[in-house]
Amino acid sequence: MVNKWELAGKVRSSSYRLRILSKLLDSNKTPTQLSKELNIKMSHISRALTELVKMGLIESLTPELRKGKMYTISKLGKEILKRAG
Repeated sequence: MVNKWELAGKVRSSSYRLRILSKLLDSNKTPTQLSKELNIKMSHISRALTELVKMGLIESLTPELRKGKMYTISKLGKEILKRAG
């Protein structure tokens, strides 16, 4: 079983992961939207999204798309964001 406090610590240790999770709490977003709204370079957004998906904190609503993928926060992601907040 995943240690939720370890996940919260991992999220909190990266301002990018924390900011992306917080932004996805508002609404579903594409990487381009996240990059523009958070003023973070696309390369950092892509890396953080990959990490968050692997942790199970977010999921892609359109995994078959190469461009224009839409991401949403998962139930676990909402719980971890509260702990990391």
